[in-house]
Amino acid sequence: MKILFNYKILLLVATLCGFASCSEASNDDDGGGVVIPDTETGDVTIYVTTNTRTQDFKFHAVDFSEKSNMSPTTIKLEPSTRYQEMDGFGAAVTGSTCYNLLQMTSENRTRFLKETFSPTEGVGMSYIRISIGCSDFSLSEYTCCDNKGIENFGLTAEENDYVIPILKEILAINPQIKILGSPWTCPRWMKVNNLTDLQPFNSWTSGQLNPAYYADYATYFVKWIQAFEQQGINIYSVTPQNEPLNRGNSASLFMGWEEQLEFVKNNLVPALKAASLNTKIYLFDHNYNYDNMVAQNDYPVKIYDAGIDDELVAGAAFHNYGGDKAELLDVHEQYPERELIFTETSIGTWNDGRNLQVRLIDDMREVALGTVNNWCKGVIVWNLMLDTERGPNREGGCQTCYGAVDIDRSNYSTITRNSHYYIIGHLSSVVKPGAVRIGTSGFSDAGYYMSAFENTDGTYAVVLLNSTTSAKLITLDDGTHHFSYEVPAKSVISYRWKK
Repeated sequence: MKILFNYKILLLVATLCGFASCSEASNDDDGGGVVIPDTETGDVTIYVTTNTRTQDFKFHAVDFSEKSNMSPTTIKLEPSTRYQEMDGFGAAVTGSTCYNLLQMTSENRTRFLKETFSPTEGVGMSYIRISIGCSDFSLSEYTCCDNKGIENFGLTAEENDYVIPILKEILAINPQIKILGSPWTCPRWMKVNNLTDLQPFNSWTSGQLNPAYYADYATYFVKWIQAFEQQGINIYSVTPQNEPLNRGNSASLFMGWEEQLEFVKNNLVPALKAASLNTKIYLFDHNYNYDNMVAQNDYPVKIYDAGIDDELVAGAAFHNYGGDKAELLDVHEQYPERELIFTETSIGTWNDGRNLQVRLIDDMREVALGTVNNWCKGVIVWNLMLDTERGPNREGGCQTCYGAVDIDRSNYSTITRNSHYYIIGHLSSVVKPGAVRIGTSGFSDAGYYMSAFENTDGTYAVVLLNSTTSAKLITLDDGTHHFSYEVPAKSVISYRWKK
């Protein structure tokens, strides 16, 4: 029986757009509007993106084969080999992202948000990251308690006028979306120059958290989570500090592993429990190479070793601005019961960030499949949307970053989708929250990378990267059904079918 899944994905960018931006406002089949794939039906739903955009998240459908499977290029699913359960995939919804979204017309913004977050009308992104207070992509420097005294806590105009309205629009489209919160800095009145002198350090950049304010800072987290809950926004998880080994960001705070152990174990966990909050905590939230600080190597492992076994401390989060993704596997092998998530990566002028011919392949291999195949339950890239001037941005922050999408600053309607949108979309469109990564065997030629999953709705999903310069007919076999499809050169392809 032929099955057409009701995963009516958008054609994200029409083929005729080539390397140029295409208009988000257009609503015909060639302009990036909603395109329901009603001309192809089959047992298997397929989405294809080539690095030249000759196929641009293009929908296809094929039937199971009736013939005996004798193909030497068969990937066989091994559902009995089970790895991690997936939480989701997405991007950071920063203050800059929210500002740009709110410059769009309501109609165009709704179309884009549906395309991005709807599980039925779009790619179904399911995990987003927001900052607790400002980040380097906020409209100003601020925390939610800039006046001394935790009793002065309160959400600011950036949350109330930008972030919360956008989050509510996203939740209306996808009520199940998970939200991770991360602070770039504590309030400045909580900072000291170092833990020996303990002198006040009134700076957005660097400094350390004064141990005298550990309890107040834990209360700050509680109040922040509760403030969002009062707006109908559930915070699924937090990290104690974004990039705790980075003193140089425009808003930053140094927090070595021993400090984080003390703050989390004896302050943050008790405060969350006292408030009856079950928000997950992910430690670290920084680079694979621990910024080459020998004393900080294996940062989350050192915390585990020291004894932090509370169930709220779910695991650790990583970025990829230094080191190699193999560090994920090393941490997992030392503490296999602990979770891993990947929470930040960027594209920009330094890595040819708008060149899809390069970035689609590299980012799919290193970020998307590379983290998932090394035990990450979630994958989140940096800014969902920046403008064509790489902003709004602030001095001291990244002024050379691109977004997962870039919106034309001259009209706030023309959108260019970059590699990060595609790599997350190819995962989130077929791999749903609660899916379990499963094993594969068979075809494994050099230049091909893949992950396979079993979804909770009785479907299988496979995401495959062909980084070679040749197309190849690939067969997928789940033990009951098999089918073949020619995978284009330099492409990403996502499959989903009912068991």
